Amino acid sequence: MNSPRTQLYRDKQNGKIMGVCSGIADYTGVNVFWIRLGLIVSILTGVLGVIALPLYILMGLLLNKKPAHMYSADPKETAYWQGVRQNPKRTAREIRAKMKDVDRRLASVESFYVSSNPRLNAEIERLR
Repeated sequence: MNSPRTQLYRDKQNGKIMGVCSGIADYTGVNVFWIRLGLIVSILTGVLGVIALPLYILMGLLLNKKPAHMYSADPKETAYWQGVRQNPKRTAREIRAKMKDVDRRLASVESFYVSSNPRLNAEIERLR
């Protein structure tokens, strides 16, 4: 089962004609300028244009529009989901590493407060 955030959509809000290039750019994380330039060059070269233009039209007709709730103003969230689409295992490793780091820091704070620390005890008593 795929998450809606890991699917390819047409991005009509940022698109020029059908939103296919901007959808591919959003999906892959590549700048939309390069996707559009690649499409234009492939259409103008002739041989690839025979495949590129019908493929573009077919994708424009078959791909779903990107749902409105998936447009994020936060570039970090957009980059995160692009990373998930590009390499889910790497993203899971990064999250696991961040959680281990948080767990390690929390354990050090907990050991500081739980251990017998006369200076800390004196400070707490002074505050009472």
